[in-house]
Amino acid sequence: MERNELYPIFLKVSQLQVLVVGGGNVGLEKLTFLLKSSPNAQVKMVSINFLDKTLDLAKKHNVTIIQGAYHEKYLQDKHIVIATTDNVGINEQVYHDCKKRNILVNVADNPPFCDFYMGSIVTKGNVKVAISTNGKSPTTAKRLRQFFEDAIPENIDDLVKNLNEFRKTIKGDFEEKVETLNEFTKGLVSKKPNNEN
Repeated sequence: MERNELYPIFLKVSQLQVLVVGGGNVGLEKLTFLLKSSPNAQVKMVSINFLDKTLDLAKKHNVTIIQGAYHEKYLQDKHIVIATTDNVGINEQVYHDCKKRNILVNVADNPPFCDFYMGSIVTKGNVKVAISTNGKSPTTAKRLRQFFEDAIPENIDDLVKNLNEFRKTIKGDFEEKVETLNEFTKGLVSKKPNNEN
């Protein structure tokens, strides 16, 4: 069986510089996904043309619009780049330019030209669950997202906040605190017998 060897991390994109190359439907989709998860993301978009919906979304958030063709100068000081044009050659050029500069890059719908994937995300307050299918099936990730949205209780954020306050009161070193919290939260993952509803 093939293994998913991706290493999941949660990026503070409000503290990083993101470039999206392309202003069409895929660019809008990636921008929407990014801003839904991180409304204060620092984003620049470069494209010859932009959809009106993209421009409207950019006005509501901290998105800088650059109208023009892609040039590697736009990679200056960027941490993450997402290439979304409908021109395979331009997308691959973005990839190679990023690799020369050690910039993380995602070429939409082209897994071999991706350092990372943008998976499905479930957010309930401070709790965030990311789902990846290793770039194989976005539809499966979407269905799993819907499952977890229903499965994670609405009051999970209250629990997280209360546990954070409780954590502050625990005495001992790091390991003792972790052990206490593990014991305290054990009931969260206890399985019900099959005959229970």
